[in-house]
Amino acid sequence: MTLDSISASVIEFTLEVDRLYVALAGSAEMHEQEPNLGGKLLYAGELTPRGRALLVAGNISGAASLAVTADVAAQKQAVRDGVADFLVNSLGEALRILKNEIRKRETVAVCVAAAPRDVEQEMLERGVAPDLLAPLADYAPTTAFLPAPRRIEFDPRPRVVVTYRAASAAAQRLPRLDAIALDCVRGIDTPEAAATRRWLRLAPRYLGRMTQGLRVFSATEAGIVDEFRARVQDAVNRNEIGVEVEVRLCDEEEVRLRHSSPQTEA
Repeated sequence: MTLDSISASVIEFTLEVDRLYVALAGSAEMHEQEPNLGGKLLYAGELTPRGRALLVAGNISGAASLAVTADVAAQKQAVRDGVADFLVNSLGEALRILKNEIRKRETVAVCVAAAPRDVEQEMLERGVAPDLLAPLADYAPTTAFLPAPRRIEFDPRPRVVVTYRAASAAAQRLPRLDAIALDCVRGIDTPEAAATRRWLRLAPRYLGRMTQGLRVFSATEAGIVDEFRARVQDAVNRNEIGVEVEVRLCDEEEVRLRHSSPQTEA
């Protein structure tokens, strides 16, 4: 079985979640040798496509996240895709959930079915100030929260981004590839490697079916990606994967490397 084409929108969404996650991880404290935003409130703003990506990144980073939208279709899609854990009708309902999970340092994503302006004004009146806000270019709230939340900032350093997928039986094949990727960053004692380890563990859970079996990870160290490609090649050569595998370096979405198992080539 060969690999089908994957839509540009899926690739773009997955890469955006990765980029936002890296920014969030840079704002996180280390907890059990991983960056963790447990106990922090992230306000993702309006649940636009960019807001959806930030909510997923917040889930992976461990934050308690709040988003708002009056768009009924966007509300239903967020619940259906697992982007939001709860869809509520008021800020009061959202705060009851968020306060409990923040106290326990647990991950949760809540969406309020209302207009952002109304919810943000009520947040101001109640004295609810998020710990983190979306990057300034992504979302500007209609009110000034006090105390002022921290805007997450994108890491300016260049990152090598790699995507990978298997031709069939993704639920069985991809964990093997995930394990190879995780092993490539195991034992590297840097905050960036720790963030990558958390991503590799949790991104498949929170991205789920939205990414159609596509996996992504990024690193500031090109050697990690080189090692991953070499180990995947070795696994394919040994017929440990059993199906065609595609690995891409995301440089203007150009395919740089493609592996096929001996069975596939036959």
